[in-house]
Amino acid sequence: MCALLERCMEEGATGMSSGLFYTPAFAAPPDELVRLAKVISRFGGVYSTHLRDEMATIVEALHEAGSTAFEGGVPLIISHHKCAGPANWGRTLETLPFIESLARRQEVAMDVYPYVAGSTVLREDLVDGVIDVLLSWSEPHPEMTGRTLASIAQEWGVDQKAACRRLQPGGACYFQMHEDDVRRVIAHPLSMIGSDGLPHDQHPHPRLWGAFPRVLARYWREEKLFSLETAIYKMTGLSARNFRLHLRGQLKTGWHADVVVFDPQRVKDVATYGNPLARSEGIARVYVNGELAYEEGSPGVLARAGRMLTKDKAAIAEAAPL
Repeated sequence: MCALLERCMEEGATGMSSGLFYTPAFAAPPDELVRLAKVISRFGGVYSTHLRDEMATIVEALHEAGSTAFEGGVPLIISHHKCAGPANWGRTLETLPFIESLARRQEVAMDVYPYVAGSTVLREDLVDGVIDVLLSWSEPHPEMTGRTLASIAQEWGVDQKAACRRLQPGGACYFQMHEDDVRRVIAHPLSMIGSDGLPHDQHPHPRLWGAFPRVLARYWREEKLFSLETAIYKMTGLSARNFRLHLRGQLKTGWHADVVVFDPQRVKDVATYGNPLARSEGIARVYVNGELAYEEGSPGVLARAGRMLTKDKAAIAEAAPL
């Protein structure tokens, strides 16, 4: 793995991500991850991780992530931080100060999406009979897509865990967070906004189409959690800085012209859990690498000027702690 990772970094990768919450990555011991992190460090890369647990042992998982990055000598990015499950609601009052303590000794950032539901594969261990579960796709039963697991189980005359097993392989939205926790993480100065969208889902989470306008409409314009400038920075400059994306994320002469033109008073998400593919409002134009890619009212994408981002020598030279 170290040899493969080294080759990837030489070819321009910006770092490594781990999904320790999932099989088979859950089996990876911490010392294995530290060895890989040390490879990233030699190239000025970053380590992004989906924590091993976001429920009862979330603090222990945060400690592991911090230690892995610290011992490996790399910046840490915590993927879509949350406190999942009703028993853990409110624990951002504990996790955010812990993340701040990590940030006093090492580079730490995190991303967050602006919804109380997450979305991933169908897993029986995530079905507790308490939270709502909305089916986003099912290979054996595609006709059930878009329905709640509770309604499917009732129709089949089985409990929700049995229905989950019958629907697999599949995916679902899990309403496992509390709005107060989501607001705390979104407002935190170390957090970036990410959609974590899954474009292959038959009935995706609305975050795929609505995450960024939702932050502007709800958390800036309505709830005033932060300034407009801060909201935009959390979606652009901060992300580019944390991931070492060279010449991107700001409007500067000579930088790549990735520009979104929107109406601050009209921009809003329209996508819902019932209708997740609805296009957001208030986005006038989108430019990618200086080319007009979208214009309000157009039927679809006008041009595809995007390209794979790789870490160039100039970016590596700038990889000292920010």
